[in-house]
Amino acid sequence: MSENAIRDIVIVGGGTAGWMAAAAFSRLLDKRTNIVLVESDEIGTVGVGEATIPPLQAFNHMVGIDEDAFLAASQGSFKLGIEFVGWGAEGERYFHPFGPHGQNLRTVQFHQLYLREAQRRPMPDIREWSMSGVAAELGRFWRPDAQTPMPLAQIAYAYHFDAGLYARFLRAHAERHGVQRVEGKIVDVAIDGACGHVRSVTLADGRSIEGELFIDCSGFRGLLIEDKLGTGYEDWSHWLPCDRAVAVPSRLSGQLDPFTRATARASGWQWRIPLQHRMGNGLVYSSAHLGRYDAEALLLANLEAEPIAEPRHLSFKAGRRRLAWNANVVSLGLSSGFLEPLESTSIHLVQSGIAKLLALFPDRSFTPVERDEYNRQMQDVFEDVRDFIILHFKVTRRQDSDFWNYCRTMDVPDKLAAKLELWRSKGRMFREGAELFGTASWVAVLLGQGMIPEAPEPAAYAADDAVVADLLGRMRLSYRHTAERMPMHAEFIARTCAAGPVSPG
Repeated sequence: MSENAIRDIVIVGGGTAGWMAAAAFSRLLDKRTNIVLVESDEIGTVGVGEATIPPLQAFNHMVGIDEDAFLAASQGSFKLGIEFVGWGAEGERYFHPFGPHGQNLRTVQFHQLYLREAQRRPMPDIREWSMSGVAAELGRFWRPDAQTPMPLAQIAYAYHFDAGLYARFLRAHAERHGVQRVEGKIVDVAIDGACGHVRSVTLADGRSIEGELFIDCSGFRGLLIEDKLGTGYEDWSHWLPCDRAVAVPSRLSGQLDPFTRATARASGWQWRIPLQHRMGNGLVYSSAHLGRYDAEALLLANLEAEPIAEPRHLSFKAGRRRLAWNANVVSLGLSSGFLEPLESTSIHLVQSGIAKLLALFPDRSFTPVERDEYNRQMQDVFEDVRDFIILHFKVTRRQDSDFWNYCRTMDVPDKLAAKLELWRSKGRMFREGAELFGTASWVAVLLGQGMIPEAPEPAAYAADDAVVADLLGRMRLSYRHTAERMPMHAEFIARTCAAGPVSPG
């Protein structure tokens, strides 16, 4: 450890974000770095059940977490994608799978071949050419490895889990690697008048905890990044008008589906997340269009089984902190901003923030160029995710409520508007830089919600009609036959990562 190295890191707040940061730092930083996490049992966490996206696999591997152990500890299940109900129009449904659609033909992307064939004849949903999509339809799952042959190798997956249990699992992992947890409620924050950096936090019992780098995981309030440093917040609610949620768990009914379901409602949408021990349910809605008690009644009326706890209400404002890193404070999780959970990106934004901080980790000089680059990269990540979520609300044909009429007719960010024009003309979709959602994700949503391009790109017509038709037919059968040989999702879990009873606490 060099003389100028940061020796003391203080993480303010636990929950998923705090304990993810603690687990990563304790594993990947110099072992002589002191890591203290301050949290209070008096302050609850927002987590109500989580769905994730595939990059979380990389985080778990990076910090040395065994997948089966983590799933068993968090009552987790596997997720192959998201089923969307009623988003394009009432009564319609489509599937956003993880992983690619089909296989490209030379330089022509698969979806262009599909669009070409759809001009010639009626075509099944593009989901039929997704390994994850077909497996999810049949309620089946398999975990590929480096030796898995095609097309099974195209399976991509994420997880559903209980957020509170995941945080508990991460805490145990981090504490085994030397993280010190301090119980206490922060009542004061001291600033160094010379440089404007946070110097210490004071707890209700009078203890003072000093640090050189502070990680703010204190939730929506942003105890350090906002309350103390006044960083400011960029409000995106004009594009993402949902600002409330109500959540409630219910008993499981039916088979254990390997996917999340998002059902559009008149003033928002409802989630359904199957875990091993319960179903996670919630309604995300616009308070300008639906009241608190009506929202709760709507959610309870649309559960598949009886609730097993009281509903929990949350309020939020879509947007991001103007600086994710200000002075010597880096915000993660809800402290850094919030984008509603439609595409399950909340944990990924934490993961991305941790990975970028490790790549740009400062020393005690806090060189501004590192902070500025971190802020630029995190702005790109947030805006990338923002635009993909806006897409779902904008590209709709629903006219049944003021909420959907607003979403359908609203202006969208310029970058998203340009993407939609490229798609509308010839089905072109380009992935820029480190965008999280690739072509297959955009194609699934755009086609699923009924935005059909005027024509495929000219290169799609290069191959002979019979060759393309035969190729697509063989691909489709291959995906179907492969999925039919997989075990059922519940059977796979029983074999590999079945959980015991949930313990209290």
